[in-house]
Amino acid sequence: MSGERDLRALLSGMRPELNPGRYVFTTVDGAIPPGVTPVVTVAEREALTLVVPLEEAEAAGLAHDYVAGWITLRVHSALEAVGLTAAVAQELATAGLSCNVVAGFHHDHLFVPYERAEEAVALLEDLAHRSATT
Repeated sequence: MSGERDLRALLSGMRPELNPGRYVFTTVDGAIPPGVTPVVTVAEREALTLVVPLEEAEAAGLAHDYVAGWITLRVHSALEAVGLTAAVAQELATAGLSCNVVAGFHHDHLFVPYERAEEAVALLEDLAHRSATT
């Protein structure tokens, strides 16, 4: 099941979707606490990074400081595709939006400031439209 490699097709077909909820980045030194269901885990030397729903982090007493909206790019991008992350990051950076990108096997996932998540989706939809017409 290979994904799309053509940058224009990736951009024009990305179909950004804002997932419901607020998400935070946090870390744990050992096991994932009960009641916490991460949407992303990253094993680092320092600790296990988790991206979890805000409510779960707070209920488990996990420290955090960045509250994000989670956007999924619905296009199935190939892992070896070139340029999608750069184009998306540039579009958001131009608007002053931070963006933390996580690549899954099928889709790319963006974590942007929660209060500007809908704006980020609109910017990405505009980028997709511009890419489809060029």
